[in-house]
This record gives sequence, structure tokens and C-alpha cells, in this order.
Amino acid sequence: MFLPVFIGLLFAYSLVSARLEKTVVTAPIVFTLAGIAMFAAFQPSDQRMNAGAFLTLAEIGLVLLLFTDASRTDLRILRNIRALPARLLSAGMLLTILLGALAAKLVFPQLSWWEAGILSSILAPTDAGLGQTIVNSPLVPMRVRQALNVEAGLNDGLSVPFLLFFIAMAAAELGDPSFARFIGEQLGLGIVLGAGIGLAGGWLLESSRCHGWLAESFLQLAVVSLPVLCMLASEQVGASMFIAAFVCGLCVQVPFKHAGKHSVEFTEEWGQILNLAVFFLFGMLIARDSGGFGVAPFIYALLSLTVVRMLPVAVSLNGSGLDKTTVAFMGWFGPRGLASIVLGLVYLEEEKHLPGEEVTRLAVMATVLLSIFAHGLSAKPGILLLARKSPS
Repeated sequence: MFLPVFIGLLFAYSLVSARLEKTVVTAPIVFTLAGIAMFAAFQPSDQRMNAGAFLTLAEIGLVLLLFTDASRTDLRILRNIRALPARLLSAGMLLTILLGALAAKLVFPQLSWWEAGILSSILAPTDAGLGQTIVNSPLVPMRVRQALNVEAGLNDGLSVPFLLFFIAMAAAELGDPSFARFIGEQLGLGIVLGAGIGLAGGWLLESSRCHGWLAESFLQLAVVSLPVLCMLASEQVGASMFIAAFVCGLCVQVPFKHAGKHSVEFTEEWGQILNLAVFFLFGMLIARDSGGFGVAPFIYALLSLTVVRMLPVAVSLNGSGLDKTTVAFMGWFGPRGLASIVLGLVYLEEEKHLPGEEVTRLAVMATVLLSIFAHGLSAKPGILLLARKSPS
């Protein structure tokens, strides 16, 4: 029943998409609300949803996103540590994780410090999709757009090692002896696997293209098959599919510099459908668990989107030459979306049976929900305010 409704909604939204783009109503808002309405209307008798199917769909979406973001990233941008993206991804991100853990411990004192780190790592990455209005607006200075886009493209991949580390440490605190093996398999094997597939796949693509063996119509599919191969191979060897896909995207562009162009073409079409499906299912989860939310998750959500995000951005951009309005703008527009949803699901799927799992789950859901509406509705007004107050 859910799939026909989603497909019908996708068709209906497409018919009015150009009109909606001129308003503050974004696609994630529409599909999240539709998911909430869907669950409220049909109320499955067992009050359960197929979490496994949801996780698989979300994992595919994030794997493709990580690969695409990495493959299209010009690493020369990050070589200058004073460049805005480098500032946001180094000092900014580390401070975000630290401050997020402190806020988690303050709002949820029942969490251990490692569990607070888990929650902070899940919510550290920003969502390029939710910030698309900002990145595409000509009213926003190119330097600012580029910084936010590169940050969103790389911080989800960089968050994964922190998340895996905190999960392993929290499990070790409860007596799980598999810490070293878990880190070695998830991180080490993920890096090796991703680098191998990326370099080998990129070399084969470039060689085939140069010899005229590769039809243009199959080039896009050939490129996108690499992150899917990373995903499948990772499951077989126990590596992190996200680390593998991210490293693969970085490495494939070494022998095959056109990888980013073709992966973007795919994700802008099919990847968008996956992302909207995740938001639709996320809305259903919100409706299902609506009775379990208290005040605390939303207090943390508010802190996560304001102080925890904006203060580290202000510190990392100190001395960059940007005016206060621009710094505040960049600090506010750090939306949480697809990456946080998937990383939250991955944490639960690890089944370490940590005592703070329920608290973490509700806090992540509350933060993403608040972000979908707060950042979606404020994007256009924020752009206009920046254009008026920030010097050209």
C-alpha cells in the first residue's frame, strides 16, 4: 500500500515542483508530512514497520551520496588550511562533535560520555539536499556556497569513523572485548576495500573509454556500480560500507577524472527518488513514535541546530574576513537530514544493546524533524536577509 502512495505522490509533486520551488515549501517537508499522514491514516495493526527494508533503502541512498560527494570534490580546495571548507571540516567539525556531546550529557544525564559522543557524531554531518536552496542561489556569495557545499559533501564521510569509535568504546565499557577487531574491520578494511575498488575501477573505466570500448550510454551506470560494489563487498568482509564508498569516490577520480560528473548525473535523478523515499518513511516513523517524544529530545534538537552548530562555525571562521551576518548565516544553515537518519539506523543495527539507544533514537528523530521544517522554511528569507545586510 505504501509504495503506490509514494509513487503517486512523487508524480503529483513533479507536476507542481516548479511552482513549489518559488515558495518556502521544500520537497523534504512535503514528503515527511505525507509520511506522517500516511501512517496516521492507515495505522498498521501491529504498529510496526519493516525497519530492515527502510535501512537498506537509506543505506543505498547514503552510499551513493558519499561516493558522489567524494568523487566530485576538488581536493585542492582543502590544501589551504585557511580555506573556508578546510576550517569547517577541521576545527569546526571537531568542536561540533565535542560541544554536541557536552550538550547531550547536559540534557540526557543518563547517557554515558561515549553514548553522548555517539549522539553527537550522528548529528554532526549536514545535509546538502536540505541546503540545496542555499547552494543554488545566486544571491549567496560563491565563496559561501562553495564552502557549505564542500562541507556537506565531506562531513558525512568524516563523521563515520567518530561514530564507529564511540560505538566500540561504549560497547567496551560494558565488557564487549571486540573493540580492536571492530575498529580494524570497520575502518581498516573499509579504507582498503574502497581504495582498491576505486583505483581499479577508475583505471578500467579510463582504459575502456580511451580504447573506445565503453558506450557513452553505459558510462553513468558503470561509474555508479562502483559504490554499489563497495556496499556488497563490505557486507561480505565486515567492513564499513560508508567508509568504503567514501574512499572509493576519492580514489576513483585519480585514474578517471570524469567520475564525479557522471555520478552526479545519476544521483540528481535516481538518487533524488531514494532520498525522498527516505523522508517519506521517516515521516511514518515520526507518526509511529509520536507518543514517545517528550520535551528533552526537542530541547536537544534546538541546541544541536543552534549553539552546537553555530558556535563552532563562528570559532572556525574567526579571522576569515567574513562579516558577522555571513558567519551567522553559515552557522544557521547546517541542516541535518539523510546522513543523520542513516547513521542513526546503523547505530541501532549494530545491536550493542547500549542503555541509551532509545534516548539517542528519539533525539536524532527530533533533530532531523525540526531541521527539515526550520531550515526549509527559513532558507529563502535567510537568503534575502543575507543579500540585504552582507556587503557585496
